[in-house]
Amino acid sequence: MGVGRDHLHALYADTSDPWDFEHSDYEQAKFAATRAALSRPRYASAFELGCGNGQLARHLVDICDRYTGMDAVAIAIEAARRAVPDATFIHDFYPCPLPAGNFDLLILSEILYFLDEGSLRKLALDFATAWPKAEVLCVSWLGETDHDLQGVEALTIFTAALDTHEFDCVTQTDGYRIDRGLPKGTT
Repeated sequence: MGVGRDHLHALYADTSDPWDFEHSDYEQAKFAATRAALSRPRYASAFELGCGNGQLARHLVDICDRYTGMDAVAIAIEAARRAVPDATFIHDFYPCPLPAGNFDLLILSEILYFLDEGSLRKLALDFATAWPKAEVLCVSWLGETDHDLQGVEALTIFTAALDTHEFDCVTQTDGYRIDRGLPKGTT
């Protein structure tokens, strides 16, 4: 089983920024590296699953005509709306119906290891069905987690299931890696 709502709400019990996304030099450098890993300078519409408090969205919203984020924690969504008022943020818990839209950029930043194997396969199917031509960017934590799946393990399950895309690791540090998936035939 993936991480449940109770665990997520506990992370945000005392703050809307439990990982210090807004002020951490490490997190800010990771967000800049995430932006640098993109294949294009501009996108029509981006969707970020697990957007948290919107700090990554702050780094990407200016290169997207539309930006939509979704997260399971209401306090995170409220913080995201304050941080990026021009974006759309949805409060929901995956697996659930994903937002409608013609997204050409899909962002999964340190979310995959929060899901279980079945949810990862469902997410891949959801992406392949709704947005087979979108670029997919996956940021994976390389440290140990207290979840059932570790970062690279979850990434491997997801990328194998998303067989419409070719994935390449474009950045790796001691703490994280960034993989970019492009539709097969475009790489």
